[in-house]
Amino acid sequence: MEAVRMAQDVSASDLDWKIAYDMQRCTLCGSCIAACTFGAIEAGVLRLDQAEGSKPFPGAGGGCRTHGARPFIRQRGDLAHACSGCGMCEKVCPNGAIRPVRNPDARTALLGRLAGPAKRGGRTSLNARRSLDAIVVGRISQMTDPALDSERHTFDLRAPFGRVLKADSLPLRVDGDSLVLDGPTPPVRWIYPLLFSDMSIGALSPRAWEAVVLAVAYLNEQCGLPVRMSSGEGGMPQRLLESDKLKYMILQIASGHFGWNRILRAMPRMKADPCGVLIKIGQGAKPGDGGLLPAAKVGPHIQAIRGVPKATLHSPANHQGLYSIEESVQKMHLSLNAAFGFRVPVAIKCAASATSVAVYNNLLRDPYRICGGFFLDGIQGGTGAANEVSLDHTGHPIVSKLRDCYLAAVRQGAQGQIPLWCGGGVGMTGTAAPDAFKLICLGANGVFAGKMLLQLLGCVGSERGRCNRCNTGLCPTGICTQDPRLVKRLDVDRGAQNIVDYVLSFDSEMRKLMAPVGNSSLPVGRSDALVAADRAVADKLGIQYAC
Repeated sequence: MEAVRMAQDVSASDLDWKIAYDMQRCTLCGSCIAACTFGAIEAGVLRLDQAEGSKPFPGAGGGCRTHGARPFIRQRGDLAHACSGCGMCEKVCPNGAIRPVRNPDARTALLGRLAGPAKRGGRTSLNARRSLDAIVVGRISQMTDPALDSERHTFDLRAPFGRVLKADSLPLRVDGDSLVLDGPTPPVRWIYPLLFSDMSIGALSPRAWEAVVLAVAYLNEQCGLPVRMSSGEGGMPQRLLESDKLKYMILQIASGHFGWNRILRAMPRMKADPCGVLIKIGQGAKPGDGGLLPAAKVGPHIQAIRGVPKATLHSPANHQGLYSIEESVQKMHLSLNAAFGFRVPVAIKCAASATSVAVYNNLLRDPYRICGGFFLDGIQGGTGAANEVSLDHTGHPIVSKLRDCYLAAVRQGAQGQIPLWCGGGVGMTGTAAPDAFKLICLGANGVFAGKMLLQLLGCVGSERGRCNRCNTGLCPTGICTQDPRLVKRLDVDRGAQNIVDYVLSFDSEMRKLMAPVGNSSLPVGRSDALVAADRAVADKLGIQYAC
C-alpha cells in the first residue's frame, strides 16, 4: 500500500495557537503581517470558483464555471514560524478580523523536540502550585494585643543590605557619658524590602532598562521609598556609572565577568558609590545552565559595554576561579570590598538547593565578617529566556529552603547577621505584597522580583505558554529585543509609571498586612503570624495548621 504523502508533516492544527481569521471583515491593510515578529502569518491568494446555471460544468442547460482570486491572510504551519499567541495582530487590526486562539489539540510538546533539545523560552507550568498559596496570615491582634491603624500609623519598612554585627561585637568604648565607635564596622544599607532583580542590559532593550531606572529614581526621590535595582551581568551604561543615580544600583558580577572592565575604568569618575555588589553564583530558574545572550541581541551598544564582537555570548554555569565556599569568601568578597574601599556591602546569590543551608552556615562563620547578604533564588523565577527543562525540572521551591536557612541561623544565635533575601515566583499570581509578607514572616529580610517588572512594562507572556519568546530577540512588545524597529513599540514613560504605581500599591498592601498583626517594623521570622491549610506545608515550615 502506498504511503500517504505529507502525513508526517506539521500543520497549523498541530501548533499551540491557531489564527482565527474573518475574511469578510478584513480590508487587506497588511498591518497584522507587519506587526507579527515571528512570521506566523503571510498573505496568500484564494481561488474562488462559482458555478452558473443548473450544472457546474458546461453542457446541457448552459451552465459554466467562472474563476476568480482573492487575497487573504493565512497561517504558516511550520514549527520555525509557529504563532506564539502574543496577540499583536489583534491589537493592530482596525476591524478585529484576526486573533490567536489556543489550540486544545496541539502536539508541539512532542514535535518541538524534533528540531533538537528542549528549546529556550517558556515559563514554568509544572511548578505553578506554590506552597505560599496554602499559607495565610492567621494571627490577628485584637483584645490581647491591639491592632494598628494601617492608614495613620507610622510603619518602618526597611531591610538591611550588609553585614549586621551583634551588639557584643561592635567596636564601642565608653568615653565619659557617651559611647564612641572605636574601629571600622561593615557597611550596611537600609533599603526597601522589595528589590528589582537583576536583568542585564543585553537581555532587555535600552528602553525597557531606561523605564526601570526611571521608576527607581522616581520612587527614591519623589516617593521616599529607597527601592534598589540590580544591574544584572553585562555591565552598565557609562553615563549611569558616572551619575549620582548609581547609588540606587546594585552592581552584579557573574561567571562571564561581562562589562566589568568598563566598571573598573569608571571607578575614578564615580560621583557616588553603588548601593552594593552582588556576586551571582547561580540562579533558581536555570542552575548549572548559565546565561545565553544570542547574537541577535548583541547590538552595537552591548558590544561597546561588554567589549565583545557580535556573537552569541554564553556565561559559564560556574565561576572559573571559585571551587569552594571558603575560596569565594577569600577571593571575591575580599577583593570586591577592597575595590570600593570597604564602603560597599558585597552579597552572594545562589540557587535554592539541597546545599543552601551548608552555604549559609559557612558564610555565617566568615571570619572577615564581610558577607553583606545571602540571596536565594527559587525554581519558580525566571523569564521566557530560560530552558523549559530547567524551569520545570531543575531547582528547588524557595519557601522551604528559606525557612531552613533561617532556622539554621537561629540555632546558632546568628539570625539577622547576614540578611536573607529571596525570590523566585514572587508576585507570579499578582499578589506580590502577600507573597513578600509571608516570606518575611518565614525569615526573609526582603524579596526580589524581576518577572513582574516585565509584565508591568507590557510583556504578554504567561504561565500557560503565551508568547515566552524572550530568547529569540523578536519580542513583539519591544522589551526583550535589540531590534530598533521593535524597541520603538515600548513607551518608556508609561512603563515607568506602571512600575511606580505597582510599587506604591505594594507599599500600601504591606502596611495593611502589618497593621492587623500589630507590627510597626518588618515581622522578620514571625512565623506565629502564619497558618497553613496544608498539613505537609505546616509540618515542614513549623507553623500552625488550620483547616
